[in-house]
Amino acid sequence: MKWEVVIGLETHVQLSTQSKIFSGVSTAFGAAPNTQASVIDLALPGVLPVLNQGAVERAIQFGLAIGAHIAPRSIFARKNYFYPDLPKGYQISQYEIPVVQGGTLSCVVEAKNAAPYVKTVNLTRAHLEEDAGKSLHEDYQGMSGIDLNRAGTPLLEIVTEPDMRSSAEAVAYAKALHALVVWLGICDGNMQEGSFRCDANVSVRPVGQAAFGTRREIKNLNSFKFMQQAIDYEVQWQIAEIEDGRTIQQATVLFDPDSGETRAMRSKEDAMDYRYFPDPDLLPLEIAPEWIARVQAQLPELPAAMRERFVRDYALPEYDAQTLTANKALAAYYEAVAQAVSDKKVAANWVMGEVAAALNEHGIAIEQAPVSATQLAGLIARVADNTVNHKTAKEVFVALWRREADSADAIIEARGLKQITDSSAIEALIDEVLAANPVPVAEYRAGKEKAFNSLVGQAMKATKGKANPQQVNDLLKLKLQQH
Repeated sequence: MKWEVVIGLETHVQLSTQSKIFSGVSTAFGAAPNTQASVIDLALPGVLPVLNQGAVERAIQFGLAIGAHIAPRSIFARKNYFYPDLPKGYQISQYEIPVVQGGTLSCVVEAKNAAPYVKTVNLTRAHLEEDAGKSLHEDYQGMSGIDLNRAGTPLLEIVTEPDMRSSAEAVAYAKALHALVVWLGICDGNMQEGSFRCDANVSVRPVGQAAFGTRREIKNLNSFKFMQQAIDYEVQWQIAEIEDGRTIQQATVLFDPDSGETRAMRSKEDAMDYRYFPDPDLLPLEIAPEWIARVQAQLPELPAAMRERFVRDYALPEYDAQTLTANKALAAYYEAVAQAVSDKKVAANWVMGEVAAALNEHGIAIEQAPVSATQLAGLIARVADNTVNHKTAKEVFVALWRREADSADAIIEARGLKQITDSSAIEALIDEVLAANPVPVAEYRAGKEKAFNSLVGQAMKATKGKANPQQVNDLLKLKLQQH
């Protein structure tokens, strides 16, 4: 039987406000336990929450960026459950009327054994809520500690429709969402510090079946690598269970990176288990059109608009534009290079090729790249004016990356890498190559085209790679035709 995977993601994005969603306490990471928990965060008797305007504005920014509907009136509710890190006994969230409704987000999916493709994921909602505290299980000799610093930290929970059909699509969406919230400046995106956490709802069904299978929710995935591993394992586990005649029970599970397996945490709750009701301490949130207009006017150029501009103004293929706008810093780097060179596509090739490969090899982000956009543009210019060929340019790029000099020109001069473009000098070397290689010469004249490549290689070797490859090809063919 063939199976179809169905995945929906719920992502908790920590908003970049300096204070909590209902109190003025700091949200700074790394403070000593319980030094950033106020009486409001703990809901002690006699205190009242006050909504953080900055958190609302960040939610509006996100909604506008994904083309969603911004609710003119939304309501906060109490989500009731007991857990040690939730001293109030309830979490303030939004249930029936979230602030952001609908919207879409597109991403490039890099699938195995298939060409990359663009996937558009539909979003259900994004709602504001407060975070809970954190249970600490280490260094307590069989006991657990509770740190309430995170209690009340503003979150935007972003929920998708069950639109994804593979772990690759889920990861691509999560990366695109991460890039967008960082691009907007509404979240720092630090997954190690818990600023961006994903829950994956995973189910399987026979291909062609309309009804969804029973889903299991994988909680708190804080890396894209673990997300892919967790989903892939869960999918195989569910298929094996069904094929062995067992049924899937709705549950919340955790992923263990050490074993590479998911394990059940608890049976999955439904909305009725939380006994949602409107929070009596908070008035409905009303967002006037004028407020939305002000936020709209302050938005940066969005990735989708920038992609369209790159395609229109720089004549880039859609895939290149999508790749180069994967994050704001990468887009800015490319644009700086493109504006300094004549061939925008060549600039894109270098950024997506040599630059991206070096970043991956060294495990750093574009912001830490030792080759600046100005330096890369200078190198591309030396290829364009035939000072060096592309092969030599790659050597110069490596030297720039190692910070051997401040510019491509300095490296080319110091290493004597200038391309030989003097036709007479190249001709003389080709004559020597032809005289020293009579066998491939005879084979080429007998119709063996592959022999020509061998002669080109010998000619480039004779010039120590400094000759213009096209000149070598043209002159070599001319010489072979003359003899």
